[in-house]
Amino acid sequence: MTLFMKKIIGVVGLSILTIITSCDSDLLESTPYGQNTSDDFWRNGEDVISAVNAIYAPLLNEDGFAHTEYVFDNCSDDMHPAGDHAQELPLEDFQFDPFNNHIFNTWSTKYEVISRANALLINAPKVEMADSLRKRSLGEAYFLRGFVYWRLSLIYGEVPIIVEEDVIANTFNKPKSTLEEVRAQAESDFIKAAENLPVSHTGENVGRVTQGAAYGFLAKLYVYEEQWDKAIEAGMKVITNEAYKLADSFDENFMVATENNPEVLYGLQYVANWTTDNSPAWYHTPGGLGGWGFHEPVQDLVDEFEVDDPRLVYSIFRPGDKVDLGSKGIVTFAASDTRVTGYAFKKYSNFTDVGDMDQSLNAPMLRSADVYLLVAEAKIRSGQNGDEELNAVRTRAGLTKKTNATITNIIHERRVELAGENERHQDLMRWDKAGIIDIVAHYGIDRGVHKPKRTFVRPKHYYFPLPQKEVDLSEGVLIQNSNY
Repeated sequence: MTLFMKKIIGVVGLSILTIITSCDSDLLESTPYGQNTSDDFWRNGEDVISAVNAIYAPLLNEDGFAHTEYVFDNCSDDMHPAGDHAQELPLEDFQFDPFNNHIFNTWSTKYEVISRANALLINAPKVEMADSLRKRSLGEAYFLRGFVYWRLSLIYGEVPIIVEEDVIANTFNKPKSTLEEVRAQAESDFIKAAENLPVSHTGENVGRVTQGAAYGFLAKLYVYEEQWDKAIEAGMKVITNEAYKLADSFDENFMVATENNPEVLYGLQYVANWTTDNSPAWYHTPGGLGGWGFHEPVQDLVDEFEVDDPRLVYSIFRPGDKVDLGSKGIVTFAASDTRVTGYAFKKYSNFTDVGDMDQSLNAPMLRSADVYLLVAEAKIRSGQNGDEELNAVRTRAGLTKKTNATITNIIHERRVELAGENERHQDLMRWDKAGIIDIVAHYGIDRGVHKPKRTFVRPKHYYFPLPQKEVDLSEGVLIQNSNY
C-alpha cells in the first residue's frame, strides 16, 4: 500500500470532522463549510494535504464509482445487472424514474466531492506553505472537481454549478446550468489542473492525479463536443509523453502488482482492510470466486472479440478457464460460478496468495489506450488518418494493423479494449447524436435472454432524471429534466 492511500484513509476520521463541520448527505441541506476556518485546521501544508486527500475519499465508496457508475453502463449492450438490487433492472430496461436509489445516491456523493474541492480552493491560497505543494494541491482539487462535473454532465446533463463564490456567498439552492455551461466548468477545471499538476509522481504520492489525467479528460470532453483540433491537441500531450506510455501487456492494467503503471492516467486506489470493502472487485468478481458478481458480460460482448485477441482472456472469465487461487490451487471456472450469464469480468478480479478475492485491486478511470482511440476517432471524423493511434492499441494486443481505418473500426476497438470500463453506453449515445448509429434500432435488437430488445426513447434517455428529493427540496428552483 502506498503512503498516499494510508493518508486518504487516515484523514477520513480526522480532517473530515474538522473541515466539514456540518455536512449532510443532501446538497441543498448542506452548510457552507468551505468558508469555515479555525485554529485547528488550515494551519500549514500538512493540513492542506489532509484536505486534498479528503476530496479523493468519497470517490472510493460504492455510490461514488465502485458500483453505481457501472450500474449506469448496464444500459449498454455489454452487460447484464445480475445483482439482487431491484432498482437496477429498471435502469437497464429504460424504465427508471426520479426516485431510483442509484440516481439519488451518486448525485449526493458527487456533490460531496465538489464541496470538499471548493473548501480546498478557498482556503489553501491563504495557508503558509511551500508554493510547489500548494500548486499541486490546487491542481488536484481542480481536477477532482472537474472530473465530477464531467460525470454529472454525462449522467444528468444539466445540473447546478457550485464553485468557490457560491460557498462564500452561501448560495447553494441554485437552478440548473445548461449542459454547455457544465461542460465549460469541467473544461476550465481540467485546464487549471493541467497547469498546476506535475507530469508524474514517485514514491508515496503514486496514485495522485497528474497532468496526463487532466489532458486525457480534456481530450475526451472535446471529442464529446466534436471539437476535433482541441481533442487531438490535448490527446497528443498524453500519447507523445513517455510518462504515459502503454503498458507492455494489456493485463498489466488490471493486476495489483502493476496497477499504477504509466498507462493508468487515473485510477481509484483501493487497499484491502483500509478502504471500503464495497470496491469494484466485490461487485464484479463472481460469487463462485468470492465476490458478489453484480455486473456480468453477455454473449454479444464475448462474440465481439476477434479470434486470438488476448484481451478476451484478460477481460472476461469464460467456462473452462483456469483460475489460480494461490494456496487453494488451480480451479476451473464454471458458468455456475456466476449468477446469470455464465461470464464474469476478469478485469476486476485478482486473488491473494491464500486464494481470497484481492480487495486491493484498483479501478482504472482513464487509460492512455482510451486516449489513443479518442485521438484516432477525432482524426477520422475530421477527415484525417487515425491509423497510427488505432494501431498502437491493436499492436499492443498482437493484432493486425488496420489501413485507412474507419469509424466502424473505432467502434469495435473501443468496445473490446474498454469492455466493462463504463464507456460503452455513453459511446453509443454520442455516436447516435452524431448520426453514426441509430441507438433506438441498436437497443431494439434481441441479443439473447440476458439482453433482450429494449425501448430507448430519444432524447429522453440521453440523460437520467434528477433525484426527485433534490428537486423537492429546492422548492421550485431546481427543475426536473424533460420527460420525467
